[in-house]
Amino acid sequence: MHVPRSIFKAGTAEIVPERAAPFREMVMGRYPWLTANSVNVLMERAIKEMRQVLDEETAGRSVSRVLAEDGRVGEAIDHLTKSLDRNPDDADSWYLLGELLCKVGRTEEGYKAFAEGRKRF
Repeated sequence: MHVPRSIFKAGTAEIVPERAAPFREMVMGRYPWLTANSVNVLMERAIKEMRQVLDEETAGRSVSRVLAEDGRVGEAIDHLTKSLDRNPDDADSWYLLGELLCKVGRTEEGYKAFAEGRKRF
């Protein structure tokens, strides 16, 4: 089943309840044997899928930002570094890596990441 992207807050995997309500009603109407809990599971899977899609679309920046916001900056740096291994020409990812490295006190590495980003613009 395809969950419409329009139920998510723009650029995030956060569901907007008032946008999701008509979709939930449609699903329950089409598939009356589904319980409310089943639809909740469907929505949770949709959130996970949207996170993955956003991460692919942003070359790893989306998940890295979420990790950093959760205080897991080390994991964010690791995630972004792996993404840059696959796509080293992504200037925006280099800049984000520079920000994260500076945030944890690794300023010399952060400045090098900023320089890499400038080279790729």
